[in-house]
Amino acid sequence: MLRWTLAALHLLGFGIGLGAVWARARSIGSRPLDLPALHRAFAADSWWGLSAILLIGTGLWRLLAGTEKPTAYYLSNHAFFGKMALLIGILLLEIWPMITLIRWRVQVARGSLPDPSPAATIARISYAQAALLIGMVLAATAMARGMG
Repeated sequence: MLRWTLAALHLLGFGIGLGAVWARARSIGSRPLDLPALHRAFAADSWWGLSAILLIGTGLWRLLAGTEKPTAYYLSNHAFFGKMALLIGILLLEIWPMITLIRWRVQVARGSLPDPSPAATIARISYAQAALLIGMVLAATAMARGMG
């Protein structure tokens, strides 16, 4: 039962993440970037964060506890290292948008609208992260089929 639960949560993390990062890009890239668009972007960003917790938490559990396959399997699999490289890319790309969106949340909470000039760049980064997330799914399915 634990194996199934961890695998299901891991897969849900991919689905939530793809929808969330895509929605964040669409919301933050909308014109004008008004308060409703910001609230949609903040909600999508929160779901994106939840997906990160699901993916990283269940992924580490599955890797280190050997619930699915032995740790040695993952550490000798090229598809696994490709998946981790894609994850690192997503995390590195997320640093600036995360800091910017935190600042924007504070500004909105104080009753002011943030400078919308970074919005288009955050939207492009979000679309790039969506593509990297799809690459992670491809690597994960390759690993599940014994490839790599």
